[in-house]
Amino acid sequence: MVHTQNPKTHGNPPVSLIKPVFIGAGIGLILISFFVFGVEGRAEWGNLWRIRPLIITPFAGATGGAFYYFIDQLRYRNGVNPTIALIISILVFIVGLWMGIVLGLNGTMWN
Repeated sequence: MVHTQNPKTHGNPPVSLIKPVFIGAGIGLILISFFVFGVEGRAEWGNLWRIRPLIITPFAGATGGAFYYFIDQLRYRNGVNPTIALIISILVFIVGLWMGIVLGLNGTMWN
């Protein structure tokens, strides 16, 4: 009996959605923490100005992690080139995280 592999299902199956979402949110939280906790706020911002960037940026990172998950599903099921899928996922994650940082810091550190 000859055993043949299905080329569309080779490799490890993708992880659950929770893991990349939490990893992306963690990266976003660590990155924005350097900006937020490294500066003194202005008096007109109030004491709670840090909440907005600490919510928006990890959310953007979590969205980037979810995008990675869906691209990984596409790669696993449809046989998309893993290198291209990884490059696209990283680019979307970086752009999304950058947009989350800008939206989070808009009106406080950046006017």
